[in-house]
Amino acid sequence: MKRKGSAVWTGDLKSGKGTVSSASGVLNENRYGFQSRFEEGSGTNPEELIGAAHAGCFSMALSGELDKAGFTAERIATTATVSLEKGDAGFSISAVHLDVSAKVPGADDAAFQKAAEGAKAGCPVSRLLNADITLSATLEG
Repeated sequence: MKRKGSAVWTGDLKSGKGTVSSASGVLNENRYGFQSRFEEGSGTNPEELIGAAHAGCFSMALSGELDKAGFTAERIATTATVSLEKGDAGFSISAVHLDVSAKVPGADDAAFQKAAEGAKAGCPVSRLLNADITLSATLEG
């Protein structure tokens, strides 16, 4: 299986402009640029797109881990906070923190934590990233 995303950039780094698109059409020439990435400008940026992809991937992986343990989640809500830092070699994504809250009838916290850790390790986006991935998992009552 292969999925496609694309980007077009025009101009120099600081004043140039870009758009990102996806084959599905969900992203269709969405704007991004230096300001939306490194400052507080309008438009998207690669790091928030990675965060959204990681949150979606992790949520699905957690659902699968819960299924294996005999539970079905009513709701899984995940936020992925992506840290972009400048080091000696330039900018890199150094860390991602996953913050998940889920309502899982019948599950106790130990089973939920085990499923969450399994999802963090097994999510394809987690495995892709060369970053420190941390997790806070809350089982809703």
